[in-house]
Amino acid sequence: MRAVICGAGIAGLALAGRLHNRLGWEVVVLEKAPGPRTEGYMIDFFGPGYDAAEAMGMLPWLEELGYPISEAAFLDDHGECRARLRYDSFARPLGGRLLSIMRPDLELALRERLSFAVGLRFGVGPARIDQNPHGVRVTLTDGSTLDADLLVGADGIHSTVRALVFGDEQRYVRHLGYHTAAFTFDDPETHAELGDRFCLTDTIDRQMGLYALRDGRVAAFAVHRAPDPGLPDDSRAALRREYGSLGWLVPRALANCPPPAQIYYDQVAQAVLRSWSRGRVVLVGDACQAVSLVAAQGASLAIAGAYVLADQLAGTRRIEDALAGYERLWRPVAARRQRTARRIARWFVPESPRKQRLRRAALHLAGLPGCSRIAGAGLVGGQRPPLSRLAAVPARASAADVPDISHGGISPLK
Repeated sequence: MRAVICGAGIAGLALAGRLHNRLGWEVVVLEKAPGPRTEGYMIDFFGPGYDAAEAMGMLPWLEELGYPISEAAFLDDHGECRARLRYDSFARPLGGRLLSIMRPDLELALRERLSFAVGLRFGVGPARIDQNPHGVRVTLTDGSTLDADLLVGADGIHSTVRALVFGDEQRYVRHLGYHTAAFTFDDPETHAELGDRFCLTDTIDRQMGLYALRDGRVAAFAVHRAPDPGLPDDSRAALRREYGSLGWLVPRALANCPPPAQIYYDQVAQAVLRSWSRGRVVLVGDACQAVSLVAAQGASLAIAGAYVLADQLAGTRRIEDALAGYERLWRPVAARRQRTARRIARWFVPESPRKQRLRRAALHLAGLPGCSRIAGAGLVGGQRPPLSRLAAVPARASAADVPDISHGGISPLK
C-alpha cells in the first residue's frame, strides 16, 4: 500500500511514521514550504497525544527537548506580578504527564524518527487531485504526478487538499475573533529576567507572553481581539500597532521584532466539516479538527488522531471502512474540544477590567491545593478509556461498541 501525505507538520509526520513502522506502507510526505518550519510557540503537551507519543517510544526525546517551566506569571505594565499559576499544580495531579515544548521542536522529534524509507519532499504540494475506485492520482505543483492508495490532507487549517476535494475554505473555517502571532529575538537582558517563567501581560483585549529559550533567544507569543479574520499585509507593523501601548518588556520585544517572513501570524480559528473523508482522501489534524489555541491540545489531538487512523487502517482490508471508523471514533473527541473552546473564547483575553479581575481570581483559586487537582483533571480532559483501547476498536464496530472519551477540559494558560 502507498500513502501520499500532504503536510509535514505534527499530524502528517506522526501519521507517516505510524503507517510505515506499524503497517509497512510506502509513504511520501509533501510539504509546500521550502523547509521545516522554524516559527512557532510553546505548547503544553498532554492528554491523548502524550499517550500516543509514549506508545510510539517518543517520550524520552520529547522530554529532552522540553522546557522546565516553573510558572505562568501575569505582569502589569510595571512588571509587578498580578497573578501566577505554578505548573507543578497541574503536573502533580496528572502524574507528571505534561511537558512544555516548542512546536518546531515537536515537529523535529517526529521528523527525526522517520525511516529513511519515508520520502520527505519540501517545496512541493498538490495542484490537482483525481480519484478512481482503486486510488488517487495527485498532480503536484512541479508538474509531476503521484499515484497512491490513500491521500491524506495533513496540511493545516488552510488545507490545500481540503480546498481541492471538499471546497472553498470559507465553508469550513470558523474565525473565533482573535489574531495570534509568534516570533523569536535576541536580548540577553530580557532572557535573564524571564528565567524559567512563562511571563504574560495582564492586559485587556490583547496579551503578549515572553519566555526564554535554551539557545539564549527569547520567544514571544501574542494574541489580540480582531473581529475581522483578514490578515494584515505587514505582520510586523500590525504587531507594533496592536501592542505598542503595552509596558513592561513589550517595547523591547517589539523593537527586536524580526521581518514579516520570520513571524508566524494567523487568525485563531476552528475547522468544522460534515465529513472528514471522500473516497480515498482523508483529512487529519487541523485540516479537519482544528480546535484553536484557545482550547489547547491541538498538537495532542493531531498526534492521537493520526495514531487512531493508522490503527484503523491496520485493522481492515478496505481503506474506506478504516476512514469511516477513524472518524466515528475520533470526531466526538475533537467536537467536544471545539465546543469547549467556543464557550470560553470570550474569557481568553479579558475585554474589560471586571473580566480581568475575574481571571486573576480564577488563577488564584486554581493554585490552591484542593482546586489544583480539579484543574489538573480538567487540563488533561478526563480521558476515558485509554487511547490504546480506543485505537483497538475494529473499523466495522457499531456505535454501541465505541467507548466514550469525549469528556474534555481546557488549558488556562495558552
